[in-house]
Amino acid sequence: MFEPTSILFLILGLQTGELVLIFVVILLLFGAKRIPELARGLGKGIREFKDASSGIKREIEKDAESEDVKRS
Repeated sequence: MFEPTSILFLILGLQTGELVLIFVVILLLFGAKRIPELARGLGKGIREFKDASSGIKREIEKDAESEDVKRS
């Protein structure tokens, strides 16, 4: 099974030392108190994107079904 660092290496070409350096820089820039707030904001953004894309998908499927009904 892949470890998280090996998956990131495959996707981004990053190694463990580089990931640690990135996390340290993020910690220094934003501080320990602000990181959970940023993560929550990112999570909300991802959730809104998923909701919007699923809504668009439902709308397309509904239109496709109505076109099938009209053709029959």
